[in-house]
Amino acid sequence: MSGNLVDPELVDALAVWPDMVVDADIMTMMRAAEVPDTSLPAPAPALVERFIPGPADNPDLRVLVADPAPGGTGRPAMLHIHGGGYVFGTPEMSAAFIQTLAMTIGGPVVSVDYRLAPETPFPGSLEDNYAALCWLAGAGAAELGVDPARIAIGGESAGGGHSAILAIAARDRGGPAIAYQLLTYPMIDDRAGSTREIPGHIGRHVWQPGSNVFGWASFLGQEPGLETVPAGSVPARVDNLAGLPPAWIGCGALDMFIAEDLDYARRLIEAGVPCEVLVVPGAWHGFDMLAPDADVSRQFSTARMDALKRGLGV
Repeated sequence: MSGNLVDPELVDALAVWPDMVVDADIMTMMRAAEVPDTSLPAPAPALVERFIPGPADNPDLRVLVADPAPGGTGRPAMLHIHGGGYVFGTPEMSAAFIQTLAMTIGGPVVSVDYRLAPETPFPGSLEDNYAALCWLAGAGAAELGVDPARIAIGGESAGGGHSAILAIAARDRGGPAIAYQLLTYPMIDDRAGSTREIPGHIGRHVWQPGSNVFGWASFLGQEPGLETVPAGSVPARVDNLAGLPPAWIGCGALDMFIAEDLDYARRLIEAGVPCEVLVVPGAWHGFDMLAPDADVSRQFSTARMDALKRGLGV
């Protein structure tokens, strides 16, 4: 059924990603796979590896920084958090995207190499991302010429989930102000695929319900879908969304995250949080990365960047 619903330009790209459910063996294989160098050549800003102060149990936190105009002042910035189902991935896999973000906003983008589950379950990755946010809004802002009032956060898939988790933590802790959330098909509800069934034509490609169960179990350190979860670990289960930063949420209609993303957007709006939503018919999880030249991918990417510029006043 879903084959008839897939956008024609996205059909061939599915052959690039094998039909598989992520488990411990697949996770290990994907971590060991060599990440191709997708970075853009000059004049795109180079990616610079740095180590910044992290939490007490991870004091040397690795980040990649792309800065299109070093030496500027009062500039916007973004904290980027990569995807990977909470269990794999590095900033390098988003190299070209990080560079594009930096050129789009005209300011530095910092991508965090946070600790992965299951070796480091929640809240380890949150503490890494929170430390990076505090650095970017403090010492990093002074060093990089950033206006602390113009910092966005965002990521793709689990990176979008991490970003939503971070926004909630920053609000609850009275931490640095976040100007905008850029949430690309965010992974934000552990119940999807476990206690909440997914319609058969949704979530069949790239990231499937079985993968979701494995990712959330690894991240939470418990089976997903239980009655209770660690406080602040699952954005869709946080009762109070008031006072969070304005958000953009984009998702494909065939992505298994579509229901949770639309529901989260609805709840943000009902809580008085400005939220823009984009749903792409015929699109599956990660379509814009695996088929970047498709018309729907180009339109999606343009809409996302335009939203980020509006959110940061660029």
